[in-house]
Amino acid sequence: MEAKSYKEYLEHITTFIFDVDGVLTNGNVMITTEGDMLRTMSVKDGYAIRTAINAGFNVCIISAGTNEGVRIRLSGLGVQDVYLGAHNKMEQLHDYIDKRHVKPENVLYMGDDIPDFLVMKKIGLPCCPQDAVPEIKSISKYVSHKKGGKGAVRDVIEQVLKVQGKWGSDFSGKID
Repeated sequence: MEAKSYKEYLEHITTFIFDVDGVLTNGNVMITTEGDMLRTMSVKDGYAIRTAINAGFNVCIISAGTNEGVRIRLSGLGVQDVYLGAHNKMEQLHDYIDKRHVKPENVLYMGDDIPDFLVMKKIGLPCCPQDAVPEIKSISKYVSHKKGGKGAVRDVIEQVLKVQGKWGSDFSGKID
């Protein structure tokens, strides 16, 4: 039996779930002398997240990290469901699916490392950035050509929205 192309899953996606470090960031942490841990996120990924939410998609974050700055950034984009300090991501996945009445087969999850493995095995479209660890790449139905923090999130959101005719619907194509 021939394996399905990841593109066959795109039209059924209603929900995006993302890890943070290594997916929305490049996985590096800058530590200040005061002990603060600083990360950078792509504004293009941010635009895609806001566009997905405005188009009616569910967006959720499940991260083992606990930086409240991450929550503030994502809340500012309109993400209502941000799970930080998630050391057993399956608990948060089940909580989210029950709370939002989401079917696992309609979920695209993007992770990059071993803590994402079990969650990615339970959803419809597991994806990862180009620089994910080999174990995650091996179970991903789609490996982005973009690295974590460098547009991988935008890549998957844009593909889903384009297939569903919801990308760029607010853009006339004219530049003023």
